[in-house]
Amino acid sequence: MFSDADAAALYDLMYPWDVARFPSDAFHHDLVMAADAVLDVGCGTGSMLHHARECGHSGRLAGIDPNRAALERARRRTDIEWYEGTAADVSWDREFDLATMASNAFQCLVGDDELRASLVAIRTALRDGGRFAFETRHPQARAWETWTPDGSDDGNAADVVDASGRALRVWHEVESVVGDVVTFTETTAEPDGAVLYVDRTTLRFLDVPALNAFLAEAGFAVEGQYGDWFRGPVTDASQVIVTIARRG
Repeated sequence: MFSDADAAALYDLMYPWDVARFPSDAFHHDLVMAADAVLDVGCGTGSMLHHARECGHSGRLAGIDPNRAALERARRRTDIEWYEGTAADVSWDREFDLATMASNAFQCLVGDDELRASLVAIRTALRDGGRFAFETRHPQARAWETWTPDGSDDGNAADVVDASGRALRVWHEVESVVGDVVTFTETTAEPDGAVLYVDRTTLRFLDVPALNAFLAEAGFAVEGQYGDWFRGPVTDASQVIVTIARRG
């Protein structure tokens, strides 16, 4: 048996939040610690907000995610607000200084209507001058071409051992690439190949002009846009687009 709860626990094991190891985590952590009230959209298991609280953040921290199993892990901390759903499901009005979508969660906003509704809701949740920080994989890097059964994608090991000591193999396979939308599966199996769990994900890969057009339409002004986690410019070699947008 391999449940949704097992999948959420495995996610934390494979993708730990570690500001010392990962510049992406450090980037978001610094922004969170400098803001009085933070909304994490697509918070998953809540690792970013957990870490902020452990580091002494004393303001308001709130996370929202549609994945119930992930939220159950997030709710291990009760001094943070947790909501099940999407940004478009709630109606916060000028309550937060900062909104975040870390770990490429922004790419889960696939359809135009879904993307527009989410951006409007996030902007509405921000106070005047509030900021929205997020990243997307740059389509020019064609990251999906490395999502293969050999486990080479993003440098992640294909063979893992979960918290109970169970050996597992995890791999990814792309099902389709249609325009800027990529659908792929993540399969978790026993070492002999017996499949335990299959998760299907669809992501959208927006380039800079398309991304910024959606932001402007929703009432955001781009404050900064970077091609790496050290605030370098977006170039022809950039693998990521890191954006900080301000509520106009």
